[in-house]
Amino acid sequence: MALNDSEFTTEEEDQGARKSFWDHVQDLRTAIVRSVIAIGVAIMICLLITPQIVSVLERPLKHMRMFEHPKPSVTLEIGRNRFGPFEVSREEFPALPAGEAPQAVYHIGTVKIAGQQVLTLVPDLNTSQDPPLEVRLHNLSPSEAFFTAFHVAVYAAIIISSPFWIYFLGSFIVPAFKRKERKSIFLWVLWGIILALAGVLLTYYLMLPIALRASMTYSNLLGFDAQDWRADEYISFVCKFLLGMGLGFQFPLVVLILVKMGILSHAQLAKFRRHVIVISLVLGAVLTTPEVITQVAMAVPLYILYEACIWIAWYWEWKKRKANKTIDI
Repeated sequence: MALNDSEFTTEEEDQGARKSFWDHVQDLRTAIVRSVIAIGVAIMICLLITPQIVSVLERPLKHMRMFEHPKPSVTLEIGRNRFGPFEVSREEFPALPAGEAPQAVYHIGTVKIAGQQVLTLVPDLNTSQDPPLEVRLHNLSPSEAFFTAFHVAVYAAIIISSPFWIYFLGSFIVPAFKRKERKSIFLWVLWGIILALAGVLLTYYLMLPIALRASMTYSNLLGFDAQDWRADEYISFVCKFLLGMGLGFQFPLVVLILVKMGILSHAQLAKFRRHVIVISLVLGAVLTTPEVITQVAMAVPLYILYEACIWIAWYWEWKKRKANKTIDI
């Protein structure tokens, strides 16, 4: 069967000019160098706005207490040093502000009465009535602040520069596919981005506060003080958790690609349910941090997405059977 001119032109456009092995190596090298430059520039920019990025990463700490019933508490300040918050009752502090669970701050000072120094508690009227942070982040060495800032900049730069290095690497990979295949690739990449954003947002607004609160509760049950954390370890935990969930949410995309390729079917997916529970827990350990709380926090949404994949696979198979019946008729 002979090809007409339009089909021949399309085939030539898809194939393009053939390149040697070393030409492909040179193209790959160019894509990697450009990606590294994009990440490097993003790191320099992120170093300038590190305080703003850190404030964003500290936000989950402020939402930990939404998972417990707040109680009246008092925080004491001596100069620039703060102690507390300490849970109290209205019988102990009758001057507490109005409200179900007021959070009061008192400055400790002294006053001389009858020749004696007497301690005083002066309320801070400018204090917000929102519950204060229960966790304080610390740098415990002179150089730790610089390393913390650099780690924050690296994690943020990878995300901020992602449109650029994805484009550079994609410009090397996509020309190897035909025009119809490129449309499918762009569609799958779009769904991959949507799932990654869903994983990061779900983790940031829901999973992280739960995991942080559970970590504090477990530390208190063991008899350890959980109000002082190292800043570098906290930043590393949050960033790994966010990036890990973004990657973990690509799992259903991989499953559906295997279904489209005919490697997996609806019946096989339903059969592997128990195995997927184990795989989800393993992914939680590999992609986030190796502790039970984050493993379970990641395994639950991954398994829910896997169940969605089973129903999608069933729908695709039903649609295919319906189309075949229509053709037979």
